[in-house]
Amino acid sequence: MQLSAIWSSLHPNTAATLVNSSYAALQEAYQSPGRYYHNWSHIQQLVILQQAYVHQLTDPEALLFAIFFRDIIYNPLQPDNEEQSAAAAVAHLHRINYPAEKTGKTSDFIIATKTHINTHRDPDLDYFLDFDLQILGASPETYQAYARQIRQEYQVYPDNVYIPGRKKVLQHFLDMPVIYVTRVFRELYETTARTNIQAELNTL
Repeated sequence: MQLSAIWSSLHPNTAATLVNSSYAALQEAYQSPGRYYHNWSHIQQLVILQQAYVHQLTDPEALLFAIFFRDIIYNPLQPDNEEQSAAAAVAHLHRINYPAEKTGKTSDFIIATKTHINTHRDPDLDYFLDFDLQILGASPETYQAYARQIRQEYQVYPDNVYIPGRKKVLQHFLDMPVIYVTRVFRELYETTARTNIQAELNTL
């Protein structure tokens, strides 16, 4: 699967120069130093999930744009990465004259990854949020690699700052009635995700 081809398919009426330059800007952002998990590989994994469940989605294009811009701005020291990423998405979508309603949906989806709460009652957003959390239900080895990558991204913080914050995040997931909103993701990943999270908590 070529992400460049998928990106191009989202721009059927856009000049090739803009398509290519915007794609290059995405790559540059996701390959910047300090990104160990929120990088190009993460975006590729989200696109793979989008492609796998595309027939369950009402607006797969808007969701794809949300995936591509989901972490274009990522700074562990800043609290508004989601809002800034959403703004970057809106700026790009305005440039290509994307419909306002679909632009708003893309922006809303990105901002929703901050809380992982679907206040819009949009079934597509349920899938997007579950895609984003699929890593929690991965194999123990994959999950452990993910946990190490997150720690690397937050290496600016000493353990006495990072560990309490990480524990709070992990406990929040365990306290949720369900981690995954869609039935299919709940059946596939819920039990493993809770086991993985508890295992990480036990090591902190």
